[in-house]
Amino acid sequence: MRKVLVITGDTIAPKMAGPAIRASEIARELSLSCDVRLASTSAASDIGLDIPVVMASGRALKRHVEWADIIVFQGFILASNPWIARAGKTLVADLYDPLHLEHLADSQRSSVKKKNDGISETTAVLTHQIRHADFFICASEKQRDLWIGYLSAVGRVNAAVYADDSSLRKLIDVVPFGISENPPVLSRHAIRDSFDGIEPTDKVILWGGGIYNWFDPLTLISAVNLLVRSRPNVRLLFLGVTHPNAVFSEFEMATKAMALSHELNLTNRAVFFNQSWVDYSDRENYLLDADLGVSTHFTHLETAYSFRTRILDYLWAGLPIVSTEGDTFADYISKFGLGRVVKEGDSEGLAQALEELLFNEKSIQSATTAVANFRGQFGWSRAVGPLRNFCLEGRKAPDILRGTLRLPLKFPRETWVRGKLRGARLALKAGGAKLVLQKLFGREPLNEWPN
Repeated sequence: MRKVLVITGDTIAPKMAGPAIRASEIARELSLSCDVRLASTSAASDIGLDIPVVMASGRALKRHVEWADIIVFQGFILASNPWIARAGKTLVADLYDPLHLEHLADSQRSSVKKKNDGISETTAVLTHQIRHADFFICASEKQRDLWIGYLSAVGRVNAAVYADDSSLRKLIDVVPFGISENPPVLSRHAIRDSFDGIEPTDKVILWGGGIYNWFDPLTLISAVNLLVRSRPNVRLLFLGVTHPNAVFSEFEMATKAMALSHELNLTNRAVFFNQSWVDYSDRENYLLDADLGVSTHFTHLETAYSFRTRILDYLWAGLPIVSTEGDTFADYISKFGLGRVVKEGDSEGLAQALEELLFNEKSIQSATTAVANFRGQFGWSRAVGPLRNFCLEGRKAPDILRGTLRLPLKFPRETWVRGKLRGARLALKAGGAKLVLQKLFGREPLNEWPN
């Protein structure tokens, strides 16, 4: 069996954010056909996987890298441990999170210089891993198009790679976030029995994750403020405020959301904030105790190339979904009838969509049925398929293996003499010696392209 090491920089623990969840589920799925270890460079504890889960950095990480045939990594792992690129292992870079676009969305209040410094650093991190990895995975076909452009700019779309596979699927393929094939089971009413002010008969809207700066909870809170005037039993719960990874401080948007809710006198009356983070294994008790899942965001670059993992949880739990337009899942929701899609910043339209999917039984049943029919395509076993195939059959990229990778050169600045010679050749080809003489003695510059 091939030995696969999956590395994340995120914390692996009962309370996990997206990167650690993705690494854990990928490792779990690959362990069915490969010998797998899961490592975190920050912190790791037992989460019930039947594979080794370790916290490793420095020399400890080197021992695991030496053991592995294939290394699957994400985020800043290669930048923090550049020696991995020289270890002679087959490398898989997980590009499901376009870090450079996320950084732009997360730093709006920073100065231009600080934003530029940050984006330069993030771009350098991405470029480094793109130059060294043998295979790449991302979360959607739209993301794949984005990354093929990046790969081309860095020189990874070249003759050797194209000759190996003209579709480039052997270079980069889609491994979306997945859904457990085991249906969620309600073992306790995690919302209705735990939050004073939320009753068994209330209609609960769930915001199933963190309140990051690229989201728009303010329009949602404003919509709930409109809705409770005619529907006083509506409740909105933000599932996680404090990020499980201590590296991340409180996000500014979370502060703004709590301030607006307090200003509108909604806090602990119609809007609730769960200040801690929910255990990954316990999230089903929150999802199944809600009536509707919601995701609202701004229409910027991060949105366009995002892949909202919280919406996959809504699908898993069979919840109808209300979302802002502009991302991949908004397209799915509209196309397959999974809920309703509204415009950015439209609190009135959002209130109407929420009301419909909370109180209109026909709309609720239609969306619930559509979700049940749609979610099967995102099972983890199916999602990991391209990566599993690579781990079983893949090898080092042909351009790296043969040493034929050539990084793009600067475009040479044309000298006056070279320009004249190029123009003469073009003129000769287009109109013969007569056109060359016309350009030499006429008013047209010789180095202009002939029509």
